[in-house]
Amino acid sequence: MLRHLILLTLALLLPLFVVAQSAEDRVTKLDVYFAELSKNDAFSGTILIAEKGRPIYQKAFGLANEDTKTPNKLSTVFELASVSKQFTAMGIVQLQKEGKVSYDDPLVKHIPELAFYEGVTIRHLLKHTGGIPDYMDLLAKDWDKEKIATNTDIIKQLQEKKPAREFAPGEKWSYSNTGYLLLATVIERVSGRSFDQYLKQKIYKPLKMNNTFTYRRRYQPQKVKDYAEGYMYSREKDKKVVPDEIPQLRFVHYLDGIVGDGMVSSNLEDLLKWDQALYTDKLVNAADRELIFSSTKTLDGSETNYGFGWQIDANKVYGRIVSHSGSWPGYITFIDRHLDNQKTIIILQNNNVPNTLMPIRQVRKIIYGIPVEDPIELSAEELKSFIGSFSNAKGEKRQVIFENDKLFLQRDEKTKFQLIPLSKTRFLIRGVSPETTLEFILDANGAILKYKTAQLERDNYAEFTAVKD
Repeated sequence: MLRHLILLTLALLLPLFVVAQSAEDRVTKLDVYFAELSKNDAFSGTILIAEKGRPIYQKAFGLANEDTKTPNKLSTVFELASVSKQFTAMGIVQLQKEGKVSYDDPLVKHIPELAFYEGVTIRHLLKHTGGIPDYMDLLAKDWDKEKIATNTDIIKQLQEKKPAREFAPGEKWSYSNTGYLLLATVIERVSGRSFDQYLKQKIYKPLKMNNTFTYRRRYQPQKVKDYAEGYMYSREKDKKVVPDEIPQLRFVHYLDGIVGDGMVSSNLEDLLKWDQALYTDKLVNAADRELIFSSTKTLDGSETNYGFGWQIDANKVYGRIVSHSGSWPGYITFIDRHLDNQKTIIILQNNNVPNTLMPIRQVRKIIYGIPVEDPIELSAEELKSFIGSFSNAKGEKRQVIFENDKLFLQRDEKTKFQLIPLSKTRFLIRGVSPETTLEFILDANGAILKYKTAQLERDNYAEFTAVKD
């Protein structure tokens, strides 16, 4: 009971703390934080943070072009990668409003070549519950890597190879680039326009998004002003290079003709216009937005936490959030929309190198006035002292292991998460969302009794007791 009272008190005090913190304080903290990231080669790109549509922080770091030493600017345009999916989804929503598409249309109605994927609907594709296999795996096996594939080529490959579905429609949720490729093809066939032409006419022009477009640099080369080149790290050359120079990333060439799951490029200014339009009826109405930003359930009753091109979340700290990340060789992107508080975070990066971070967790904390805990260094011996076996009341087992000078929490043979030290006994579990911390509880002699995990954003706690040898 006391614990719940404490949590309730903290929840009530948190908004007061946020209000008490001035915008100037937050800007200073953000500036210091990103300057440090840039200094450590962990951030190259642009960031914009807005409250109720008004930017409170926007800045550019790093280089748009390593060869010419051209710096990134606020106006610089970036490949959005999977952040593109929300535009594809909006195109389908608009066509549905015009009566040209129904969410429950079977895929075969618009792409009859794929009739063998019986039962898959437009809604399944939007929600990643269709079960159609990944086209990237398909092309990695048999495709002529000197030829650039298009959506039409992918559909032909699916038609010819007929790869078995991964699960029945609606049975599971599995992130699907193939689904959004097919949605782009539906847009083209129903509208009679190319994917880019349709989005320009129906989304970009109405919102005056003058720097947003589909860009397939290898398939349809064109000169683009103020564009950020994307960089990866080459171990052989020991420097940053464009992905085309890395043999293992040949797919950036032969997949360059595909649209729908990626290939939209944009900048901060345009994405803020997009963000703000989604609070209005400029493109769609309130009922449409409710559908776009709503999770659905699979056949077994599990929540997908995915709407139409948006990840869906709600928690006690930030309220309702809709977001999406994007990752492609050379680019890492993120858009974060806090619906209850009308805060917006847009992060566009043109480095995807070993040091690169996507700092959304830290940025959220700073703008809400929550202290950001910086990692500390512990010696190998200190880390090794936490090695052991643990179990909970349900009989579930966990291992804490030490490998390559790092500490890991191992759930099973295939799954392990690095533990990043925040104090002598408290760790961040890397790769778990929402943010989860783990704290070891010691006795008076320093022996480990158990560990507890906790999530700031939710009242989720777990406890595992040390297993004696």
